Amino acid sequence: MTLEELHGIIHSDPEIMGGTPVFVGTRVPLQNLIDALEGGESIDDFLEGFPTVQHAQVIAVIEAGRLKMLELV
Repeated sequence: MTLEELHGIIHSDPEIMGGTPVFVGTRVPLQNLIDALEGGESIDDFLEGFPTVQHAQVIAVIEAGRLKMLELV
């Protein structure tokens, strides 16, 4: 997954949540996933709390983060 491919997973639109990056097709901010994972929640717990987000979207975000980190080291 490249960062360009994330445009189908996450987007930012000034008309939606004031431009906060959200999962496509939802009003769920990406930051909610980050906060949940940092807080020790599982992916399943996150998805239970935000049923409009798809499992594949979460995995794509994590994969993109992994790839970006590998580029930096």
